[in-house]
Amino acid sequence: MNLDFFIALLDNRLIHTALILLGALLVKRVSNMITDRIVRRAVKSHYHSTALEERKREDTISSVFGTLTGIIIWVVAIGAIASVFDINFTAIAASLGFLGVVIGLGAQTTIRDYVAGMFILIENQYRVGDIVTLSGGTTGQLGTSGVVEDITLRITKLRDLDGTLNIVRNGEASIITNRTYQYSSVVIDINVAYDSDIDKVEAVMNRVGKEMLDDQTLAPLISQPIEFLRVDTFGESGVIVKALGTVQPAEQWTIAGEYRRRILKAFKKEHIEIPLPQIVVRSIDQKTIKK
Repeated sequence: MNLDFFIALLDNRLIHTALILLGALLVKRVSNMITDRIVRRAVKSHYHSTALEERKREDTISSVFGTLTGIIIWVVAIGAIASVFDINFTAIAASLGFLGVVIGLGAQTTIRDYVAGMFILIENQYRVGDIVTLSGGTTGQLGTSGVVEDITLRITKLRDLDGTLNIVRNGEASIITNRTYQYSSVVIDINVAYDSDIDKVEAVMNRVGKEMLDDQTLAPLISQPIEFLRVDTFGESGVIVKALGTVQPAEQWTIAGEYRRRILKAFKKEHIEIPLPQIVVRSIDQKTIKK
């Protein structure tokens, strides 16, 4: 009786379905572990890549391959469940041939997104954790910016400074601006008065940049200290001088903000003026305009 009960239980379609789903979940979990391990061993460090850069690439590729593996597993599971319930997908597909043509035409953009996603991964254009701007195409001239939270073959998820999650199809972006690839630069324009001693300005700017290396919190973030680069242009109220430095990826805003804070204090101490916008008004002698 017990044997008959188990035989009847195994012939139950619902039990078969549950076993297939359970097996799919188990296979997916194991495949994710194997895929992750293979990817992390297969990804080779570039000669100038840091450990953080390598980790970003590993996380990105592992996530995408995990998604692909999951899709394949669930497609196979759905096919197995369909066979349990004697569902003939071939007959259904034949009867929906016209609908298939319509769906195929509509899927062109989806195929484009998948192809673009493949090239993003192969060419290592950006990775999870990078700060990027995706523009061109239908994303608009200004583009969409944010931290890359997730990449699949079809979409990229960007989280902006306001916390808003932007989802961009990979085929939409024709221009990709990666602000954190391998390293970041700090470029600062500073306005000083025309009567300032430029040599003194240069010395103070370089000193402040080197002093930041003495800060144990900031030093690990700085690759090359911020230094005076050149007199960039003559402005309406002062001389614009440019400073340049190199920092770890995504740290340019932190270092630039701290440098501005310190340079403001240093200029005040050295009596170097940061001028306000000025308008010079000249009066015309009435005698000069007489006919």
